Amino acid sequence: MISAAPALAQAATTTSTAEAAATDEQIVVTGSRIVRDGFRSPTPLSVLSQQEIQSQSPTNNLADFINQQPALAGSTRPANSRLAISSGLAGVNTLNLRNLGEVRTLVLLDGRRSVGSTITGLVDINTFPQALIKTVEIVTGGASAAYGSDAVAGVANFILDKKYTGIKIDADTGINDAGDGHNYSFSAAVGLPFAGGRGHVLVAGEFARRDGILTTERDWNQIGFRTLINPNYTPTNGQPQNLVVKGAATWNTLPGGIIRSATGTGGAALRGIYFDVGGAPRAYRFGALTDATQTQGGDWELNDQSRRIGLDAEDNRRGVFGRVSYEAADWIEVYAEGSFNWNKTLFNSGPQAAAFTLTRDNAFLINALGAAALTNVTGVTVGTSSQDLPFRKNNSDREVQRYTLGAGGEFDMFGKKAVWSAYAQYGKTDTNEQLRDVMNNTRMAQATDAVFAPAGNALGVAAGTIVCRSTLTAPTNGCIPLNRLGIGVANPAAFANVLGNPFRNQRFKQMVAGFNLSTIPFATWAGDVSVAVGGEYRKEEVSGFVPVEFQTGWAVGNFLPTFGSYNVKEAYLETVVPLGIGFEFNGAVRATDYSTSGYVTTWKTGLTWQLIDDIRLRGVVSRDIRAPNLNELFQSGTSRSNNFGTGSAFGQYAGRTFQEITTGNRALQPEKSDALTLGGVLQPRFLPGFSFSADWFRFKVKGAISQFFANDIAQRCTEGRLDFCSAITVDSTGVRDFVVSASPFNFNRITVRGIDYEARYALPLDQWFDGSSSTLVLRGTATNYLENIVDNGISVPINTVGQNSGTQSGTPDWIFRASATFDTPHYSITAVGRGVSAGTYSNINVVCTTNCPASTALAPTIDNNSVSGAFYADLNFTAKIMVGGSDGQLFFNITNLFNRDPILLPEGGLSANPTFSDILGRAFRVGVRFRTK
Repeated sequence: MISAAPALAQAATTTSTAEAAATDEQIVVTGSRIVRDGFRSPTPLSVLSQQEIQSQSPTNNLADFINQQPALAGSTRPANSRLAISSGLAGVNTLNLRNLGEVRTLVLLDGRRSVGSTITGLVDINTFPQALIKTVEIVTGGASAAYGSDAVAGVANFILDKKYTGIKIDADTGINDAGDGHNYSFSAAVGLPFAGGRGHVLVAGEFARRDGILTTERDWNQIGFRTLINPNYTPTNGQPQNLVVKGAATWNTLPGGIIRSATGTGGAALRGIYFDVGGAPRAYRFGALTDATQTQGGDWELNDQSRRIGLDAEDNRRGVFGRVSYEAADWIEVYAEGSFNWNKTLFNSGPQAAAFTLTRDNAFLINALGAAALTNVTGVTVGTSSQDLPFRKNNSDREVQRYTLGAGGEFDMFGKKAVWSAYAQYGKTDTNEQLRDVMNNTRMAQATDAVFAPAGNALGVAAGTIVCRSTLTAPTNGCIPLNRLGIGVANPAAFANVLGNPFRNQRFKQMVAGFNLSTIPFATWAGDVSVAVGGEYRKEEVSGFVPVEFQTGWAVGNFLPTFGSYNVKEAYLETVVPLGIGFEFNGAVRATDYSTSGYVTTWKTGLTWQLIDDIRLRGVVSRDIRAPNLNELFQSGTSRSNNFGTGSAFGQYAGRTFQEITTGNRALQPEKSDALTLGGVLQPRFLPGFSFSADWFRFKVKGAISQFFANDIAQRCTEGRLDFCSAITVDSTGVRDFVVSASPFNFNRITVRGIDYEARYALPLDQWFDGSSSTLVLRGTATNYLENIVDNGISVPINTVGQNSGTQSGTPDWIFRASATFDTPHYSITAVGRGVSAGTYSNINVVCTTNCPASTALAPTIDNNSVSGAFYADLNFTAKIMVGGSDGQLFFNITNLFNRDPILLPEGGLSANPTFSDILGRAFRVGVRFRTK
C-alpha cells in the first residue's frame, strides 16, 4: 500500500559551516584531531549533508555534485580528461581545492587515507560507498599538521553512516535532452545490530552505468568558432595579429586528406587538393581569411574534427563494502572493514589526425591524381583526420581494494573523558591503462608507402599490383598497402597491421597504521585545555608491466613500467587552549620523516574570538607540505631527440643535438606552503536560523614540483645555474652530442588568493503559518578568486584568475552556487542556480582593433579576448511516500533546466570549456528510494 508520509523528511539539512557540527554529541571535526563537545575549529569547514546530496546531485555520480562547490576548481573529470591518453588520468573523478592542483588536496574516508587510483596518488571518489555517505566535510585551508602530506589546499572527508540500521534501496535512470547519455544506477545497504546492540554489521553494494557520447553533434560546436592569424598583420600597421571569427576551421587536416605542400618545380599547383569520397580529387575553396592552418569561409565545413570527438565517457562501475563492529567493553569497540570497487571507462580520444609524406612514385597518389599531374613533383605532404580509420580509444579499468582493522573508544583520564582510536589499513589498486586503435608509426609508414610491383618481384605478384615498398625486400613483414587518400578507400584488412592496442598494467599499494588520543589533561581559569597526540606509519609502492612491443614506436602511449616505494613516519601534537573573554587558541605541530627526503616539520596556529554571541572571528596560519609522489620520484622515463635552439642564450649548446630523457627524481624535496586564512561568522540572534561567513585566504607554495625541458635547461645552465648544468651530460654513445635529464625539480612558486562567502537561512514556516510542518532552507556559496600565479623563475609570471580558457590552470573570477529547498511532510522542491563569471581567453592577450602595438610572444594582440560566463538552473522534485511499512521517495531531477550552452572558446576540437561549464545540455533523472528501520 502506498500513501503520503513524512518519509525521510524531517531530517534537518546539515548546517554548512563548522558551527553545524556543534551538537550535544561527541564531535570529530575534520581538520583537527581534537575530540571535544562543542569545539569550533578556526579553519573554515563546509559540510554537505546527505539530504543535500540526494536532492541536489545532478547525476548518480557523487563527484558531479561535490565539484559544483565554489571552493573546488579545475578538478579532473571524464568530461575534461578525454586527451589524457598516456597519463592514466582518463575516467577518474578527483577533487581540486583552490585550483592548486589535485595532488595538493587530501581526500579521506572517515578520516583515513585511501589508496590512490593513479600513480600520482589521486583518489577517485567513485571508489567510496555512495549509499552510506552521511556527510562530506570540506576543509578549505591547510591541514598538514593534522593529516600530513598533500593537505596543502585542504581536505575533503567523506563520512559514512557506520551505525545505519535497516535496509535502504536506491535506483535511478536518466537521459540527456539530446537523447544520448542514458544512465542508470542501483544501490542497496543493510545495517543490522547484534549481541544486544553491542555489535553492528553493515553491507552495501552498488552498480552504475553511463552510455558514452562518442561523437559531438551539438550545434554549439559546429559554428566554426576560431582564432586565426591576421594575414594582413605587420608589427607597424596597427592591426591585431590574431582575429576571433566564426565560420572557420582547419583546412590542412581533412577526413580524406588534403595536400598541404609539394616539392619540386611543379608542386605549387597541388597545394589545396583534397580527396573526397572514393578518392576523387577536388580543389579546396579557401576563404577570404586564411592562415597557415585555418580558413574562414570557403570549404571550412569539410573539416570534421569538431564532430568526431567525444563529449562523455562510457562508464561502468561496481562496488561492495562491508563493516562489522563489536563493543568488547565499555572502553573499546573493534571493527573490520573491507571494500572492492571496479571501474571501466571507454572514451573517444580523437581521430587519427596525422601528416605524412608521399613520394612521386606512390601508387595511390598516381591513381588519385594521374601521372601527368605529378610532372616535376618529387613528393607531397598530406594532412588527414583519417575518416576511414577507427578513432583512438581509451578503454582503461581499475580495481581498488581497501581492508581495515581498527579499534577505538572512550575512557576516563585525568578525571575527564579521553577518546582513542587505532587502525591498520591495506589498500591496493590494479590498473589496466588500455588504449585501442592507436597507430604504430613504423607499420603505418610502411603501409602508406605503396608502389606498383615491378615484374619479377620477390612477392611473386603480377607486375603493377599495389604493394608495400618494404615487402619488396622483406616479403614476410606482413605489410598490407593502405590508401589514405580519400573517404571509403582504405582496406580494412590493413587495420590490424597498422593499429594496435598498447597497454600498461600498474599496481599501487598503500599500507597505513595510526594511533590517536584526545584528552583533557587539565584546566585553566578560562576552561578545559584539550590535547591530542598520535602517530602514523605509511608505505606507498608502485610496480608495473608493459610488453616490450608497447614501450616505443606508437603515436601515443609508449608506456613504461614504473617501480619504487617510500615510507613515512609521523607524530603530532595538537592542543586547544581557552584564553578567556571569548578567545580560544588552537595549535598543532607534526614531525614527519620520509625515507626519500628526510625530516620536515609542519605546524598550525589558529585563534577564534567569540566577540559576542552573534559574531565569531577566526584566523589560521599554517605551514603545510606536499611530498613528491611515486610518479615524480620513480617514473621510468620517456625520451625524445632534437636540436637545442640557436642563439647566444644557449651558449655552448646552441644548435647541438640532444636526447631528452624524462625520469623520476629521487632527490626531490617536499613542497612547502604557508597558508593564511582570516574570516568570521555572523549568526544574529534577532534572525534565528541565519548564518553568514566570509574568509579571506592566501596560499604561498615554495619549491613546488614541476619540470623544465631541454631548451630551458640549457638556457639556465648558460646563465650560470649549476643545478641545471648537472642535468646535461655528454652522450657516451656518440649518437648525439648531449643527454639531457628532464626530471622534475623543486623550483616553482605558486600564490593563490581569494575570498569565500557562505550564507544559510533555515526558516521553519510555522513562524508564518500556525501548525505548518514545512521549512524553507536557503543556501548560497561563492568564491571570489583574486590571484593564481605560478612563478618558475624564468617566464614572466601571469595571474590566470579570470582566464576562462578551459585549461585547468585558469580560474574564473567568481564561482557561485545557490539553492532553495521547500520541504513539507509530503514533498520537497529544490531549485539550484550555479555558474561562473565572464572572463578572458588569455590574460596575456592585448585587446585592440586599431593602433595596436607590435605583437610579441608575451603580449600577443587580438581583436576580441572576451569569454562568456555561465549560469545554469537545476530543479528537483521529491514526493515522500509509504510503501507498506517502509519510507520512500520518488524523485525527478532536471539539470540545466533552460538547456544553456557551455562556455564557448575560439579554438578547434571541442570549442568549449568542459571544466567550468555544462557540455551535455539539459538532462533528466528519475528514481526511487526506500528505507526500512
